[in-house]
Order: sequence, then C-alpha cells, then structure tokens
Amino acid sequence: MQHLMKPRWVFFGLALLAVVAMLFAAWLEHGVGLNPCPLCITQRVFVVAGGLVALLAALHGAGALGRRIYAGLGVLLAIGGGAVSARHVWLQSLPEDQVPACGPSLEYMLETLPFRETLSMVMMGDGNCADVHWTFLGMSIPLQTLLLFAAIALINLWQLLRRA
Repeated sequence: MQHLMKPRWVFFGLALLAVVAMLFAAWLEHGVGLNPCPLCITQRVFVVAGGLVALLAALHGAGALGRRIYAGLGVLLAIGGGAVSARHVWLQSLPEDQVPACGPSLEYMLETLPFRETLSMVMMGDGNCADVHWTFLGMSIPLQTLLLFAAIALINLWQLLRRA
C-alpha cells in the first residue's frame, strides 16, 4: 500500500480518474443521449488537460521540483474547471425568469466568431446550460463535476505540499 502513495502512482491515479470521467461523459452523451452544452464541453477540456498533466507527471517521474510544478499545474487546471462548473451550477439554480436566452451552438460560434468572443459567450452560458437533464443522488452533472474538480485540486495540492 505504501508504494501506491508514491507521487508517480498518485499522478497515475489522477490520470485514470480523468479517463473514467471522460468515459462517463461519453456514456452520458452517446449512451443516454445527453448533448453537452458549451459549459459542459469546457469542463471536459479542463478534465482532459488535467489528466494529460497528471499522465505526463507520472511518466516523467520527476523529482521534488518537477512534482511540484506538475501538481501546481494540476491545481490551476482544477481551479479553472471548478470555476466553470460553479458557474454552471449557478446557472442551473437561477429562477426560470432569470435564465439567459439560448445561444448558438459552440461549433457555430467557433466557425463565425473570434476566439475571444466565443470564449466570453461560452463562459456566460445560456439557457441550454441551465437545464438539468440528469441527476445522481440528487446532484446535477455540473455539481458532480465541481466535486470532482475539488477532489482533484486537493490531491494535487497534497502532491504540491508533501515532502516525499
């Protein structure tokens, strides 16, 4: 059990967690038929980016400084993804009369608008993002994702601060 707590194995665990999260997202999209809104897609980008950083850290097996750099990047990505998730949860908590109008699809925005404007519109969210289509234990998908990002941030913070 002690060897599983080594930094390299913890990073492998974080990478595996990202894979499981993306498989779950794929199942929700293709198995259940839930189309992701722009905020969902943005959260997926943060999950994948964090998973790639964790995989690189595990494969690299860097010393203390490298571990701290990878863990710091992991914390930043988890905070970024968590912020997007928190915005999504907030949109879902709004009363119906305060929900923003539905906007164009992400594909359309990427094809027709400058990237900066697309990013701004995605982060604002729209009416599609406010819908709750699926829950587990009373939690929406964005709330579950927010909890995932919180766990990832805490694990990376532990990796950043630990002495081993």
